[in-house]
Amino acid sequence: MIRNALIGILFAGLLSGCGSGVAFQAPTIPAPLVEQIPMSVGLRMPNNFEHFVHQEKVFGREEWTIDLGRSNAALFEQLFNHMFAGVKVLSESDDPQLLPLDALIETSIEAFEFSTPEQSNTDAFAVWIRYRIKVYDREGDFLSEWPVSAYGKSQTTTMAKSQALQRAAVLAMRDAAALMIMKFDEETQISTLIDRPAAPSVPVVDPQTDPDTDTEAQTTALEGSSDDAD
Repeated sequence: MIRNALIGILFAGLLSGCGSGVAFQAPTIPAPLVEQIPMSVGLRMPNNFEHFVHQEKVFGREEWTIDLGRSNAALFEQLFNHMFAGVKVLSESDDPQLLPLDALIETSIEAFEFSTPEQSNTDAFAVWIRYRIKVYDREGDFLSEWPVSAYGKSQTTTMAKSQALQRAAVLAMRDAAALMIMKFDEETQISTLIDRPAAPSVPVVDPQTDPDTDTEAQTTALEGSSDDAD
């Protein structure tokens, strides 16, 4: 029930497609009623995530091109800005260890699948998306990963095929967003990094092995040997 309610308030913004080509505008989502995690995180998204295009030829029928554009990237940027106190979107050249971050989140799409009414013998399109979320600490050490599976279905009885497929995809993205809002911390344990001390920026020298101490001790020993010889 809670997940369905969250799905109902998330997302807006379809761009109509034509024929077998379907494209999307970057969606917007209202702020969910969740308490922010007091962390500053880096968000890294590969190019094929930011500009995702799925092409598939339905056997014996037309070929579909589904261009999600920046829909996924916009979803995760907005979602994490609602979930965390601070979010920094990183480019490939950014080194997260040089930035004041508590954690690094990396996103990817592992699978995108859909079915047409002809394939399912129904009057609906269905879309499945599987995301994978990886979390690293501020030193770049791996903490956890979470495969997020999402599903959306839309009837064709009141809209064109391309619009129905769009809506099914958006519903799948809403499903993923709702699931992450509810279970992100539980599944990734990212909040355990809040109080973890940062690694020292310079090596800590053990006083017992301090080179200056050793040199001084050797000098004293030599002087003592000279006095004994006299």
